[in-house]
Amino acid sequence: MRRVTLAAAALGGVLLTGCAAGVPSQPPAATPPPVAAADLLARNGLQGLSAEQVVDRLDASEEDRTAGPVGSVRATELVLTDGQGQARLPLPADRFYLSIAPYLTTTHDCFDHNLASCKGELAGRTFHVTVRDAAGATLVDRDATAYGNGFAGLWLPRGITGTLTVTYEGKSATAAIATGAGDPTCLTTLKLT
Repeated sequence: MRRVTLAAAALGGVLLTGCAAGVPSQPPAATPPPVAAADLLARNGLQGLSAEQVVDRLDASEEDRTAGPVGSVRATELVLTDGQGQARLPLPADRFYLSIAPYLTTTHDCFDHNLASCKGELAGRTFHVTVRDAAGATLVDRDATAYGNGFAGLWLPRGITGTLTVTYEGKSATAAIATGAGDPTCLTTLKLT
């Protein structure tokens, strides 16, 4: 019984730290005990993968995202939790993960992208993404297809400021972005008009 309670508390705690549209406000669950990252990765079939590869795999996964492992992408680390504990994996020092969810009608607040609970409305849709740094240099200029969760992930240079523009079916949205240590990894304010 204690193991089931711990698993529920661990998953609940991580789920409440990221996107939480429709989740009633409640105190966060107890933090699960720290475990070795290699053990957590092995338990969940992710052994041998870098933190970057784990983020990409979990964000693109079509499996039940709440079954675990649950991941929260922070500016400098990936926090992974399963029913047995929590591990922190550093992200690359020169890259920053920004997950974007452009929308037409419905969005939610988000700061740290949660690989289990964040949901956008354009799942499976393709849109064009342009990212320019503060000097106007183009960093990204390509089509992206939203994963089943409605988000598309971008690995950007760390430590920049700039703008991100999405175009979709004749509509567009632009937002200022930054990729520093205290910046959000989840962008849900891209209202397409």
